[in-house]
Amino acid sequence: MEKLINKAAANGHHTGTIKHHGHGGIPDPRLPEKDSDRHSKAGAVLAGVEGDGLLQLNLTNQKWPLSKLVEIYQTLSIDTIFIEGYKKETFPKVVLIKNEKDLSLLKLSSIICVITWIDIENLNIQVPIYHIEDEEKYIFYIMGIVRDQHESGIF
Repeated sequence: MEKLINKAAANGHHTGTIKHHGHGGIPDPRLPEKDSDRHSKAGAVLAGVEGDGLLQLNLTNQKWPLSKLVEIYQTLSIDTIFIEGYKKETFPKVVLIKNEKDLSLLKLSSIICVITWIDIENLNIQVPIYHIEDEEKYIFYIMGIVRDQHESGIF
């Protein structure tokens, strides 16, 4: 995520990130070196985390549906949004496969590519597959999709 943010920022995108706090409960702002901190350091102009109804922008609501978060970010002149988590949403996804237990993630919708630590070439996957060490190739591919969506106005 940080490498994508850095590349987007280098290309002049005002980048925002939305992270789903998947650990249960509300995000703890006192924890050192949170993902949202790393996203900001990588070049995101807005980095937020949502968990259990709390958006780490000190806004509270019953629950924050991803569509509402995207709407908020777009009003803040953010032109590229990277989303981490929210597996069941229909936004384009990059799936990370670290081990065999992650293979169930390949059943998700809207997958644009797979980045893997293990050999999965024999699985007949219909999207590009990149090994984790092929960083330049998968960043180029993903940023091409970001550029195409940015130019078409589709997020």
